[in-house]
Amino acid sequence: MDIILPIAEAYAKKFTTPLDAVLQEVEAFTLAHHPHAHMLSGHVQGKMLQLFSSMIQPERILEIGTFTGFSALCLAKGLQPGGILHTIELREQDAATARKYFKKASTGNIELHVGDAKSIIPQLNETWDLVFIDADKVGYIDYYELILPAVKPGGYILADNVLFHGEVLQDEIRGKNATAIQAFNEHVAADKRVERVLLTVRDGLLLIKKNK
Repeated sequence: MDIILPIAEAYAKKFTTPLDAVLQEVEAFTLAHHPHAHMLSGHVQGKMLQLFSSMIQPERILEIGTFTGFSALCLAKGLQPGGILHTIELREQDAATARKYFKKASTGNIELHVGDAKSIIPQLNETWDLVFIDADKVGYIDYYELILPAVKPGGYILADNVLFHGEVLQDEIRGKNATAIQAFNEHVAADKRVERVLLTVRDGLLLIKKNK
């Protein structure tokens, strides 16, 4: 299901600041060669991630789900001097692609980890200003509960794909991923530790702020 009309998406892209050369290359490579290219954040959402990160100027960012590195490069642009973004990718092949583009962008503020996020996150021993969750959908609640205590009061979590291709809008929700996303959305909605807004950008972004 197309949640956003393609004509509206094209219009939004037309009036969004162009991507830099490396981001354009990551996007083009992923769309041309990756069998799951639809997972890429893309131009409009990528620029939104960049500007949101720039607005809050985080010192520490955690990304769960690197994919080919596009969103990490966008988020890292908002880091304070001396800040760092930790990004975790399960698949070595995608991590290798991301690593190539991190090097090409000459960024020294992204640290890439390969493996199971649930095992890696506790080892990082960090507190987070901003977390971006964009990994396996059945793990969203577990990731959320794992990282929320380490998010600074007033810090933010962004969760991607919370409309899951429109499947959560159906009268009867089927499929493990759509069911998991619906459960996650309801879980966060019932959580008194945070406030949130669901943004209808691309496949849905849930912006969550931890209460002070």
